[in-house]
Amino acid sequence: MMKLIMASTSIYLFIPKFPKILNFMLFNFMMISTLLYFLNIFFLNYYWFMINYMFGADYISYSLMLLTMWILNLSIYLNKISKKFSYIFIFLLLNILMTFVSLNLMIFYIFFETSLIPIILIIMGWGYQIDRIQASMYMFFYTLFGSLPLLIIILMIYQEKNSLMMNLMNLMNLKYKTMYFFIFMNMAFIIKMPMYLFHLWLPKAHVEAPISGSMILAGIMLKLGSYGLYRSMMIFPKLMNNFNKMMICICLIGSLISSLICLNQSDLKIIVAYSSVVHMSLMLASMFTLFNMSLKGSLMMMIAHGLCSSSMFYLVNLNYMRLKSRNNMINKNMLNIYPSISLWWFLVYSSNFSAPPSLNLFSEIFLLMGLIQWNLFLMSILILILFFSTCYSIFIYSFSQYGKMNFSMFMMNNIMCKEYLIIILHWLPLNMMFLNMNFMN
Repeated sequence: MMKLIMASTSIYLFIPKFPKILNFMLFNFMMISTLLYFLNIFFLNYYWFMINYMFGADYISYSLMLLTMWILNLSIYLNKISKKFSYIFIFLLLNILMTFVSLNLMIFYIFFETSLIPIILIIMGWGYQIDRIQASMYMFFYTLFGSLPLLIIILMIYQEKNSLMMNLMNLMNLKYKTMYFFIFMNMAFIIKMPMYLFHLWLPKAHVEAPISGSMILAGIMLKLGSYGLYRSMMIFPKLMNNFNKMMICICLIGSLISSLICLNQSDLKIIVAYSSVVHMSLMLASMFTLFNMSLKGSLMMMIAHGLCSSSMFYLVNLNYMRLKSRNNMINKNMLNIYPSISLWWFLVYSSNFSAPPSLNLFSEIFLLMGLIQWNLFLMSILILILFFSTCYSIFIYSFSQYGKMNFSMFMMNNIMCKEYLIIILHWLPLNMMFLNMNFMN
């Protein structure tokens, strides 16, 4: 895997005089070759597939690495790739993959935080408006606020146990039960997810980011926080169990409030961004029950949300590139203008509210069963969350596809085959993965 990534990196570093079209084709060929090679080298018959002493993978990190490479492959098709963007892109790819395979907590922390740099550069360099500077600073300071306490906790663990290997820590007798330790350990992951109350950087970053940045943010960067929290739950199950009541209440109430905020927004990109907060908060609440069913459902939700949210941002961008607006008062009657793309709007946004046979349905079934098994009285708030999630998905679809036609918008470009291909490659794995659920066993 790494040799193919390094080969594609060296092509850009040492052979920069290729024609642009050959450069683009060669870069995509190396990315697809890496993905296919990566599919074949892993044999997950063991708990950990050891790559090195410091690096390894299990089915959780393996699944998220496949998701990373899939979303990054799709996002690279969107732009006429420049040399600067390709450098940032490869740096981001290496950092995210190394985050998922790191077994040492300090190495994991370094790559976890370094992955923030390329996405900030993408927002600042290729963003749409002048507010992109403010959005990237929001993202930077929120993440910085949560990352320094995590570094202190890692140093405390090393001082006590003289080891930072994540695959061995569940065998250690780590007796941390204080509220401060819980907050410091999980703050960086909660902000990166993001959980409600720590989510204000997300809508700003999504609105100002280019479409490739929004796809990477929604499809991959939010999963870094989920993955880190997943690992910390494996290391400190008793600590998580002590404070799970507080976290579940905050997450479920935040998910309900976020779904109501979606119904009150006019910017299509902000609605999709807040829908990420709804799904991530629901997933986080179920994860804190620490049931095996909830943890499996959370992994399915990570994969399903990565594909679904990325495709939703892409569909919004298709309208924006033609109408030059994301306001739902202007995005009207697209059903008559682009009837074929309206079908994909329906298929993608129906997957967002867990219509069968999408992976969202199976993940939410697992998450809801875990929460109801933990406390039956949560059923009332869960019904409201699911109802309002369906409402804002239908709201964004119906407002954009129906309504009074604006006759000044007739001179618009057709939808290209490349754009159909990107949507199909988002939708097919999202709705066909239920045919083989063995990866969850």
